[in-house]
Amino acid sequence: MEQTLSLRQKALKINLAKRFYGTFAEIGAGQEVARHFFQAGGSSGSIAKTISAYDMTFSDHIYGKETSGRYVCESRLSKMLSKEFELLQERLADTRGKDHQFFVFADTVAALNFKRTNEAHGWLGVRFQDSPGGEVSEVLIHVRMLDPQNVLQQDALGIVGVNLVYATLFLYRYPEAFIRSLLDHLDTSRIEVNFIRFNGKVFKDVDNRLMNLMLLQEGMTHAIMFDEKGDVVLPSDFLYKKEVLVVRGSYRPPTLVSLDMIESGKVNFARDIGVKAEDIVTISEITISNLRSDDGEITKEDFLARVDLLCALGQKTLITNYPQYYKLANYFARMNVPHLGLVLGIYNFQQIFTDEYANVEGGILSALGQLFRSYVKVYIYPYKSEEGQLETLENLHVSPEYDHLYQHLKASKHVDTVLNYNKDLLHIYSSKVLSMITSNEPGWEKMVPPSVAKTINEKCLFGHPCFIGKKNGDPTGQRN
Repeated sequence: MEQTLSLRQKALKINLAKRFYGTFAEIGAGQEVARHFFQAGGSSGSIAKTISAYDMTFSDHIYGKETSGRYVCESRLSKMLSKEFELLQERLADTRGKDHQFFVFADTVAALNFKRTNEAHGWLGVRFQDSPGGEVSEVLIHVRMLDPQNVLQQDALGIVGVNLVYATLFLYRYPEAFIRSLLDHLDTSRIEVNFIRFNGKVFKDVDNRLMNLMLLQEGMTHAIMFDEKGDVVLPSDFLYKKEVLVVRGSYRPPTLVSLDMIESGKVNFARDIGVKAEDIVTISEITISNLRSDDGEITKEDFLARVDLLCALGQKTLITNYPQYYKLANYFARMNVPHLGLVLGIYNFQQIFTDEYANVEGGILSALGQLFRSYVKVYIYPYKSEEGQLETLENLHVSPEYDHLYQHLKASKHVDTVLNYNKDLLHIYSSKVLSMITSNEPGWEKMVPPSVAKTINEKCLFGHPCFIGKKNGDPTGQRN
C-alpha cells in the first residue's frame, strides 16, 4: 500500500515538477491553501499569482456581481476559475504555455463568524490542463467545516485545498483514489465533503452520480441529491427556504402507488400549509440501506436504474444515510425550510415506536421532539395486505408503552392520514412488480407509470430480459 504523502510533500512535488504553473484565488478564510505551497519551498516554479479579493466591490469588479447576492456559491467559484484561467492563457501562453500545464485553484468560503451563528462552508475547485496547451477540465467540490473555532476551520480548509490540487494534477485518471485522498490528514469530524463534480475531456468516462454516491459510501457526507435531469446538485442550495415534501421508499421500481403517494401527499401538504401545490418541491428519498443487497453491497447498475426511473417521473432524488426520521428532520432544519412534509407508509411509521428510537440518546421523547418540530407534518399512506385488510392511521397498533405518545401525536395533528389516495392502487406491491419484471411476466407495465415502463424496457433495468429483437419484429429475439 502506497504511503500517504504529507502536505509538504504534496505541495513540494507540485512545485518541483517543472510542468505545472498556476494561480491561487482564495476568498473568505485567508490564503490557507497557497500558504502551504509557499512554505514547502520552490513555489516560484509553480505559482504565477495569488489573490484574495475580500472586499465585495473589488470582487465584483474582478469577477462580476452575483445576482443572488450570495458570494459563497458555485456561480462565484465558476467565475473565479474562468477569469483567472483566461488571464493565465492571455498573459503566459506564449512563454510558459509551451511546456507547462496551466491550473487555477479557487475557493470562496464562509468560515465561522465571531458570534458562531453562521453555517461554515465553502466551494473549492481546480481548472487545469492535462498537457501543455491541452483542453481544460475541472473539479468542483463543496465542503462543510465542522471545527468549533475559526482558526481550526482555516487549517482544515488549507489541508483539503492542498489535497484537492494534488489529486487533480496527479490522480485525475483514478477518480476513486482521487475522492479518498481528499480527506488525507483530516477526518469527517472536521470536514464534510458533500458534493463533487468532474467536468471536461479527461473525465468523459466519469459518472458524477457514482462519484457522489462514493462520498456517501465513504462516510464523507450524509446525503446527496440529483435533480429531475439526473444532475448532481447541492441540497442546501437547491432547497434553501423552499417548501419541501419528502416521500421515502425503495423505488425498486417506482410504481403507481409511489406516484400516488407523491401526488396525494403534495395535495394534502399544500392544503395544510396554505400554498399552491406547484410551489412545493417534492423529493423521493432512498436510504443507503435500501440500496444495499442482502450481502450488504451496492450494485451500481441498480442505483443508477432507480435514479433514471425517478428522473423519468420528473422527480428529484435524495440518497441519505438517515434511517431514523428525526435525523432527516434535523438535516432539513439546516436549510431553513419553512415547512417540511414527510409521507410515510404504515410500516415505516411503526418503526418510530420501536427500540430503534427508544435507544437513541435522550430516548424516544428526544427523538420525537426532534422529528415533530413545529414546522414538520407527517402523513401516513394506507396499506392493504394481500388478504385485503386495510391498515390506516385509525386502526394502527403500536406497543402499549408507546400508545400514549401515539395518541398525543394524532390529537395534536402532527401526524395525519393522506386523504384522497387512490384506493384502486393498493393491490400493487413493488416486490411483486420487480419479480414480474425479472421473470418477464406480462402485466407489470400496468402497475407502473408509463414513463417508468418505457425506461425499464428501453434500458433493460432490474434484470429485465429485454427481448428487444422480438419487439422490433426479429423472430429470433436477438438483441440489436
